[in-house]
Amino acid sequence: MNKSLKLLIIIIILFLGFSILSGMNTERIDIAGSTSVQPLAEELANSYSKNHEDLKINVQGGGSGMGIRSVSQGIADIGMSSKDLTADESKGLEVIEIGKEGIVVGVSNENTINDLSIEELKKIFSGEITNWKELGGEDAEIHVVTREDGSGTRSAFESIVMGNDNIRKDAIVQSSTESVKQAVSTDKAAIGYMSLAHMSDDVKSLKINGVIASEDNIKSGEYELQRPFLFLIDSNHSKEIDDFINWVKSDEGRKIIEDAKIVPSN
Repeated sequence: MNKSLKLLIIIIILFLGFSILSGMNTERIDIAGSTSVQPLAEELANSYSKNHEDLKINVQGGGSGMGIRSVSQGIADIGMSSKDLTADESKGLEVIEIGKEGIVVGVSNENTINDLSIEELKKIFSGEITNWKELGGEDAEIHVVTREDGSGTRSAFESIVMGNDNIRKDAIVQSSTESVKQAVSTDKAAIGYMSLAHMSDDVKSLKINGVIASEDNIKSGEYELQRPFLFLIDSNHSKEIDDFINWVKSDEGRKIIEDAKIVPSN
């Protein structure tokens, strides 16, 4: 083996050793759960990481149910949920509300309906009302769009609107709030519920009981369709997680939450 090859091997070994040692000094926080909370969590993680280069924060969706299970089973360090937890779900977990968000009921911009009551919503999503003409709209069959089981948005909507009634079995099921918005924006006869933070001009936001979804109306409680944005952590969490959570609660974190159209918790 010539001297040049020996030197190259030594350099590679030293480089690999340095990389391994560097990796050992890099902390990691894995966050998983609600697809509604996910964009906000990503914004928070990206901003926090700018001043914490030795910390890697990975954020992925999967739904509130997955967020609860992941942190309970030690798969994720922080779970995200957009629904309140049951007593069984919260066992061994610390539940941190980072804000409140509105659930918007959206229809196509071509739909002539502008306002619905919660009772009318219930009848639409249960299948009791099936045509827009029953509500003063056009003669067209209503296409109900909903979220999948385990979705925090769905859980909150069912709790506030549906009561003991079930969402109709033939409803179109979408796996994220963004996909609900896409389905509604391209179908004149569709109706669906979605995150306020995801709203855009290609979907019409309906008033509910005469009240429009807005940050002020959510903060005051006047807009009834609202749900919590939660971070869930295990009771035996690390200092790095504590530091991140405390920063989320700081003025800097609250500003990011407000910019995302979420009402920060006190």
